[in-house]
Amino acid sequence: MSPWPHPSALDASTQAFPALTSDQINRLRPGGNLRSVARDEILFEPDDTGVPFFVLLSGSLAIVQPTLTGEREIITHGPHEFTGEINMISGTRSLVRGRVAEAGEFLEISSEGLRSIVARDAELSEIFLRAFILRRLALITRGYGNVILMGSRHCSGTLRLREFLGRNSYPYTFVDLDTDKTSQELLDRFQIKLSEVPVVICNGRTVLRNPPTQVLADCLGLNPNIDRTQIRDVIIVGAGPSGLAAAVYAASEGLDVLMIETSAPGGQAGSSSKIENYLGFPTGVSGQELASRAITQAQKFGAKMLVAHSVTNLDCEKRPYKLLLDNGTTLSARCIVISTGAEYKKPPIPNLQKFEGQGIYYGATYIESQLCEGDDVIVVGGANSAGQAVVYLSQTARKVHMLVRRANLSDTMSRYLIRRITENPKIEVHYNTEIVALEGGRELQQITWIDKARRETSTHDIEHVFIMTGAAPRTDWLKGCVVMDDKGFILTGRDLEASPDFAMRAWPVARAPQMLETSLPGVFAVGDVRSGNVKRVASAVGEGAIAIHMVHRVLAEI
Repeated sequence: MSPWPHPSALDASTQAFPALTSDQINRLRPGGNLRSVARDEILFEPDDTGVPFFVLLSGSLAIVQPTLTGEREIITHGPHEFTGEINMISGTRSLVRGRVAEAGEFLEISSEGLRSIVARDAELSEIFLRAFILRRLALITRGYGNVILMGSRHCSGTLRLREFLGRNSYPYTFVDLDTDKTSQELLDRFQIKLSEVPVVICNGRTVLRNPPTQVLADCLGLNPNIDRTQIRDVIIVGAGPSGLAAAVYAASEGLDVLMIETSAPGGQAGSSSKIENYLGFPTGVSGQELASRAITQAQKFGAKMLVAHSVTNLDCEKRPYKLLLDNGTTLSARCIVISTGAEYKKPPIPNLQKFEGQGIYYGATYIESQLCEGDDVIVVGGANSAGQAVVYLSQTARKVHMLVRRANLSDTMSRYLIRRITENPKIEVHYNTEIVALEGGRELQQITWIDKARRETSTHDIEHVFIMTGAAPRTDWLKGCVVMDDKGFILTGRDLEASPDFAMRAWPVARAPQMLETSLPGVFAVGDVRSGNVKRVASAVGEGAIAIHMVHRVLAEI
């Protein structure tokens, strides 16, 4: 691939590689140290942590990536330009090498110093964050990453890892073994079995065979070192819209906050192709973009995040509360915000699990849309998430069949989506319809559905089905600790008063539970996991922000 164009050739509106003014550089000087650099001096390498931020006063710096055959040029910075991308804020490992191309003088600022500048200087904060986000986006678009993923587009393991990397905004190179016969021969020579595909080359040296996402995350250094002995002000479990909002407000208000996310930021909203009814985005915003920007915003204020880890148990006997992670780590917090959301219910269809990732999908992202390009597809569900998926998939699919159990969409879907669906000739809505059978070999090949109103059954040669039906709360790890409704959603605030389970418990605080507070003082539930929650992104964001206001009240009581 050719390197990025020099900043002078870029559209000024992108601001991916801006030149700082003398006044802006002077504001940076008190927080840094002058450093004389020599030609060919290496300032940082891929996989380095705690990489400093450099502003070039004179000379030039080549940003490259080592390859098996040498170096791949990305960009060369000149005077008044600066280094870095999202990893400067997130604290994750460097993806690139910084090699001095021309001797000069650089202003070196530590990563902690940069975060301090970003927090207090609004103008520089905007310049740096915009540049960092756009640079990471360019790395992703061009595949400039330190990960090579070799697998089949029709392999569920490959889809799982591609979604994990994509939704965590991590650049990688994908080698499709279905079309790249040379790579397949290489794997055959090393006797790599079908069950061991996909193969990941991590950091250019570590080979992982069909790794769990947690192993891949640890290999890439996505998670910072966490002090297990520290008692945090608040731990947020789940990084959906409500959890991300809570993290932004908590960190910006000076609280020590840690987020824990099982897979990737954004929750169900993160897999939405376009959200068009969220305030401030008249042309719409993808769920992944919204989540990525929220993560950057939270980390800018100092929030920490663990990905590919889940909480398996809550010790709720005494405060501070203790959370047990899937790797055996125990973390303590004075307050907890539960934002684990809900997952799509799996309809009772024979063979459903067999075809998951190989014809059955639970999210409609760019990756899935490419898998079914030019084919007929089915979307099962009648809520907004299903509607957004139908509209998005219609851009690449030949035809989209929408299967809805109800007799209409108006009870469960926004009007703008209904209109868009009914006016699209590539979309056909089937009311009172459910799938009753799935057939195929290794991959899904045939679907049978029934129209219950007409009592007619029909079979279709369709290989792609997107399941977006109902919602089941992720609350198994909380049983015995907080009061829930009969469907497993968490009761909060005044809703607790009507619960017999809550009446049997001893509420240990003189005041009544706050609006979003659970049956445990200092433990809050927000977003889709909360009973009675409004299923909208804006509502979830609002709950996350309000919860932190209540966290402050609880901390003042301790």
